[in-house]
Amino acid sequence: MLIDWFTVVAQAVNFALLVWLMKRFLYKPILNAIAKRDARVAAVLADADTKRDEAGREREEFDRKNAEFDRERDARSAKVREAASAEGERLLAEARAKADALSVRRQAARRSEARSLHQALARQAQQEVFAIARKALADLATTSLEERICEVFIGRLRELEGEAKDELAKALASDEAPALVRSVAELSSDQRASIQKALDVTFSMEVPLRFETSPDLVSGIELSANGCKLGWSIAEYLRSLAKSVGDLVDEGLESEGSALPTDESALDGVAVDGAAPALPTPAAQKAIADGS
Repeated sequence: MLIDWFTVVAQAVNFALLVWLMKRFLYKPILNAIAKRDARVAAVLADADTKRDEAGREREEFDRKNAEFDRERDARSAKVREAASAEGERLLAEARAKADALSVRRQAARRSEARSLHQALARQAQQEVFAIARKALADLATTSLEERICEVFIGRLRELEGEAKDELAKALASDEAPALVRSVAELSSDQRASIQKALDVTFSMEVPLRFETSPDLVSGIELSANGCKLGWSIAEYLRSLAKSVGDLVDEGLESEGSALPTDESALDGVAVDGAAPALPTPAAQKAIADGS
């Protein structure tokens, strides 16, 4: 059998070409795919290992934080219990302090009410005495007394000087309405003329006047112009005396109030329910009514 070398060479070339083609288009892609798959598997395994390690670290962190949270919770619970206990003690102490303060205010109020009652009774007695005195002086007023009062008033006008005179002169000059002269009884024409002349001479100008009667003056005369007043009456002495007596009564009540009992049980017998003071006796009421 003869060997066809051309065929042998052609077959060898064909085999080599087939091997190259299979390597190029079949084995190499398969090898590349296998290599990529191995790389992916290795990456997945590495990622799994990484995630397992991270999960372990996260679990450890979670356990640590959980333990820390338990410690903080226990500490806060203890702190809240301590704060609640302290607040309870504070509220209890505050309630006791308020109760003590209320008791002190109550005792002070009872002492003040008792002192006010004593003061009201003393002042009412004082008012009754001066009401009777005022009535008696009004009953004793005579024509000669009124003339003497007019003379005293004119004398006070002429004795005016300094700032008091300047103020009254300014009031008389600035008042558009006539100056008002009040007296307890109707003044005679001579008395009016004397007062008019005294004013004109004292202030070197004509002073228009109008005259009125006012029983509350209790034997006296008063000149008023633009808010400025000059007068003399027995009522002034009564008011001065009443003020002096009132000051003495206040001083006596203050010293008496300091000696009042501070124990609530000692004040239980005192009527301090805010009622009005006792009315004057029937005799005093009749005397005051006769005077009015």
